[in-house]
Amino acid sequence: MKVFIAGATGVLGHRLVDSLADRGHEVHGLARDAEGEQIVERYGGIARRGDVLEPGSLDRVIDDDVDVLIHAATAIPDSTKPSDEEWVRNDRVRLDGMTNLLAAAPETLQQVLFPSVVWVVRQPDGSEFDETAAYNPDRATESAAEVEDLLRERATQATFDAAILRCGFFYASDARDTREWGKDLLDGDLPIVGGGLLGRQDGTMSFVHIDDAATAFVAAVEQGASGVYHVVDDRPVAPAAFFETFADLLDAPEPGRVPGWLARFFVGKIAADLLTSEWRTTNEKARQELDWEPTHPTVAEGLQQIVETWQSEGQLVETDTGIEWSGDDVRQADTPGSTA
Repeated sequence: MKVFIAGATGVLGHRLVDSLADRGHEVHGLARDAEGEQIVERYGGIARRGDVLEPGSLDRVIDDDVDVLIHAATAIPDSTKPSDEEWVRNDRVRLDGMTNLLAAAPETLQQVLFPSVVWVVRQPDGSEFDETAAYNPDRATESAAEVEDLLRERATQATFDAAILRCGFFYASDARDTREWGKDLLDGDLPIVGGGLLGRQDGTMSFVHIDDAATAFVAAVEQGASGVYHVVDDRPVAPAAFFETFADLLDAPEPGRVPGWLARFFVGKIAADLLTSEWRTTNEKARQELDWEPTHPTVAEGLQQIVETWQSEGQLVETDTGIEWSGDDVRQADTPGSTA
């Protein structure tokens, strides 16, 4: 099949290019500059120069015989405490980007896939939820819900199938957040954000290693899937368990704690609420209908793989005083998604 990917240079996008090309598909990846074109080509794709916010550029690069379209582009803010203006940019890339991509796509398009996020339907009472749950978005996920609705509406008017893969919280060796967490843990500068007056109450989150998210998309493409799927690992965990496991693998100091109400002043309400809320879901539907299962079923396996990758790449070095970070700053920034 011929697959067109917007966001092809991001930490999810380049994995999709690599995996789909490796399985014999013709993959066209959208890139905004020469560096992005090199990334697409490095992973076996055909680079197409354009931008999801420039409709004219999409008309030139989306071929009439494209079978599958994947909109994996985002502009997730990289600042510690994002402003509303930063979220507006992300909204435009998500929603205007999908609108522009669909307008430029051929009428013979067979399938459109969108990586949403599972916490767009987290429940106010903290109960476990599945693909049928009602929306409960925050400022960061409002546009994800809007894109889901847009895609469903357009699919009823056209001939393509719409597959919405809501992903858990991304982590990987090349993901911006994961690398920053690793460096901060090694420096003893990453406290656990907890609920309650003293920060002793833990929420529960559903994570997914980005490698596993990519294999779910490949499965959805090759099976011509439609509908909504939750792509998460097998065991939701508290952020405290995630960071304590990470610190142990890095031989880093045990992280302390800070209450969510205080963390809001430093990381903002969205991040603090995300880290202290209950949002647990299951991958049962994806397992059954996509014949997919995560290679890293829990964060313990996923974090072990990340630390081993950093060690093999020389980004972690042992010194007389312990393990230190020696890697360069990560360029990409997906949680989940990638640049336009």
